[in-house]
Amino acid sequence: MPDRLEYYWRVFATGLCFVSFGIGGLFLGVLVFPLINIMLRQRQPRIRCARAVLRVTFRAFVGMMHALGVLRYEIIGLEKLQRQGLLILANHPTLIDTVFLMALVKRADCIVKAGLWNNPYMRGPVRAAGYINNDQGQQLVADCIRSLQDGNNLIIFPEGTRTEKNAAICMKRGAANIAVRGARNITPVLIHCAPMTLGKGEKWWQIPPRRAQFRIEVLDDIPIAGFIDAAASEVMAARRLTDYLQSYFTQEYQRHA
Repeated sequence: MPDRLEYYWRVFATGLCFVSFGIGGLFLGVLVFPLINIMLRQRQPRIRCARAVLRVTFRAFVGMMHALGVLRYEIIGLEKLQRQGLLILANHPTLIDTVFLMALVKRADCIVKAGLWNNPYMRGPVRAAGYINNDQGQQLVADCIRSLQDGNNLIIFPEGTRTEKNAAICMKRGAANIAVRGARNITPVLIHCAPMTLGKGEKWWQIPPRRAQFRIEVLDDIPIAGFIDAAASEVMAARRLTDYLQSYFTQEYQRHA
């Protein structure tokens, strides 16, 4: 009976977290960010302020999930994120990976799906923070490189979407293109969740039989100079780097699993 009560509590708490997230997005978009726009006339100070507000908000949300018993987490190598101009690449097993990383990284920028720009709950925060819209074609890579040059920490999930349950990690070439063309080393982040929760295709109420444990490890930087020097073109360098990243993340994930 205690185990069953604990399970039902986690279902309720998970639903409460989802509702809170949506209400929080509306509150920020309707009240907080318009006030920031009035107080700060210049675009860049407005964006920096909005991103700082979102970082605090995400940290509070992670704390809420932990306090309610939805999940536990440990973070390893956090000090490696205390820099500027980082190109942060992470695997993407769950729905809340972005929340964790945005809560941990200062001056965080990220690529956002085009649909969120018109989502009633998220469009206010997304637009206020000036995140990068993924529906920009060739301009997308240039915008990412410019963000890094401005000293932002760019968070990218190279898979493009959450990994399906029991499926192999499959990297797309976009992140490698940004690294190669921007001549930027990669800061890899490995995210592991056991038991799995909020994976691709799972509904919010489909929670695991016990509380999920997240392990977020910031690994040593991956230098890219060797990939650039060994390739005849940026296209070949990006292809080789993508293959390396797929093997790298797969091996690291299996090692921790």
